[in-house]
Amino acid sequence: MYNGDHKKPRRLIRKPEVKNRSGFKSDSGLYDAIARGDFPKPIKIGTRASAWIESDIEDWIDLKIAASRSERAT
Repeated sequence: MYNGDHKKPRRLIRKPEVKNRSGFKSDSGLYDAIARGDFPKPIKIGTRASAWIESDIEDWIDLKIAASRSERAT
């Protein structure tokens, strides 16, 4: 499924995959980062279910990599 402007398809991923990709080991660490505005917020996909947009997580990872590399360069 495409989002209409010929970008790559969007995919929703659930918390276990988000934690695996991001390196968060605990739910509390993940939700603390969200509350601080340091991590993307999930979206509601049901009355008791949430997921994250995969590209948001990929973008966050890219930002962390870039920040880490710029810190080493200074």
